[in-house]
This record gives sequence, C-alpha cells and structure tokens, in this order.
Amino acid sequence: MQKSLRKAAQWLYNGYCLVLFTALGLTVLAVNLFLPNLRRRRRVAGAASRAFLRAAGIPFSVDGLNRLPQVPCVVVANHASYIDGLVAAAALPPEFAFVIKKEMVRVPLAGLLLRRLGSQFVERFNRHKGGVDTRRVLKLAATGQSLVFFPEGTFNEIRQIGKFLGGAFTTAARSDMPVVAMAIHGTRAVLPPGGVAVYALPIRVEILEVLTASDARQRCRELIAHAVGEPLAP
Repeated sequence: MQKSLRKAAQWLYNGYCLVLFTALGLTVLAVNLFLPNLRRRRRVAGAASRAFLRAAGIPFSVDGLNRLPQVPCVVVANHASYIDGLVAAAALPPEFAFVIKKEMVRVPLAGLLLRRLGSQFVERFNRHKGGVDTRRVLKLAATGQSLVFFPEGTFNEIRQIGKFLGGAFTTAARSDMPVVAMAIHGTRAVLPPGGVAVYALPIRVEILEVLTASDARQRCRELIAHAVGEPLAP
C-alpha cells in the first residue's frame, strides 16, 4: 500500500513539474519575444529558472560566484542531465551565451527561446558544418561575449566525466579569454539520464577555478571530476 502511494505521489509530482516547466517556459518565451534588450531577456530566463527550482521544491545553491573574472571568459561545466542548462542559467549572471548542440534548434519553441537568449548552436557530427559554426562562435567571442560550454557534448547513465571536446578551449585560446571550471552537483539524481522522473533533491553549482586556456582542457576535467566525485572516462 505504501509503495503504491509513493508511486502515485511521484507521478503527481512529475506531472506538476512538467506543467510548471511548460507554463514558465511559455511565459518566458512570450515576454522575451517583445523585450529588445538581450541582457534583459537573459535576466528573465535566469529568474524563471530559479523560480522553477524553488516552486519544484528543489534546494538550489551557488558557491564561488565571486571567483568569476571581471573580464569576458569561457565557462565549462559537466553534463549529466537535461536539467543542466536550466541550472546553469539559474546560477550565472546574464552576460553569458550558451553554446548548444545544433539538434536543439529543431525543438519546437525551445529553439526559438534559445535563439532569443543569444545561444549559439554547433553541429557535432558534420565536420564542415561544425567548422562554420565554430567560426561563428569565435567571431562572437571576439566581440567580448562570455560563453558557456558543456564540453562532454552529451551524457548517459554511466557516472563519469566524459572526454572534453576541444571547442571551448580553442575558442578561449584564440580569443585570449580565461577558462572557468564549473561543477554542477546533483542534477544526475534530480533528473536521471534515460528517465522521466524528477526528484526534489539538492542541486549545487560550484565555481572551481579560473585557468589560462593553454592548460585548461585536462585540468578542468580533473577539477570537475574531483568536485562531483565521478571518475574520468578512459
């Protein structure tokens, strides 16, 4: 009996989170269609992300935000769940544009919202198209735009920090920008890969260290793996 009640409560909570996420997402999209200022659009998205976590009863905290440099930078974070982007938007100031896999541009409404937030879409599988996208990101970085990358590119059920793709670090090196290692704790447990259930468990974002681009790729991976307690993928 208790097991059935817990299962029913979980399904009700999942439905509540879905309705909440959809309602907030549509509200943010509607507002941002009419806001001309990019920074204000990002502020709205960040506020809505924090509102979702709060309304869903998911404890959320950010540590080390004062470690972010006062100059344009490239933030790299681990990727373990579909909720990571929302969490990063909730944690970071509105100066950041997200670099996202190109498949997201084809998701109805989400692609439109992400474009309104100045997100950059990058092709992962076609080398020619990926090169064109990379050059576009480099041009954006050259203007002084701070960027957020999830350099693993994807995630799965295995608890590990995957190999980091080079785009974030190439962008930082060519644009002479520092690299910031950022660890996202707890999202794998809140919205596990391959599932649809949401759990009201703590999420914490931690700004770890500011590095120069030349030594950042492996160092970021090691710092993040140590922080979240997951092994490095071979």
